[in-house]
Amino acid sequence: MKLTLALLSSLILSAGLASAVEGVPTTYPLKKCVVSDEDLGGMGKPVKVTHDGTDVYLCCKSCLKDFNKDPAKFVAKVKAVQK
Repeated sequence: MKLTLALLSSLILSAGLASAVEGVPTTYPLKKCVVSDEDLGGMGKPVKVTHDGTDVYLCCKSCLKDFNKDPAKFVAKVKAVQK
């Protein structure tokens, strides 16, 4: 039974069916923070911010300060990948 569960888990992960980062929708196009370029989830639960209707996920609260200095710059990075 353990082998079957391990095999099933492996297949799900390799097929990309499992959510990579808790709290980030699977439809979100980025796997890294647009501010620090760190992996989302690498610094704990990602921080969600919304600017002009676009959701952006940051790796941690520390990146929020830099995001707020020029949010349009970082939103543009998300939108560029969504096209």
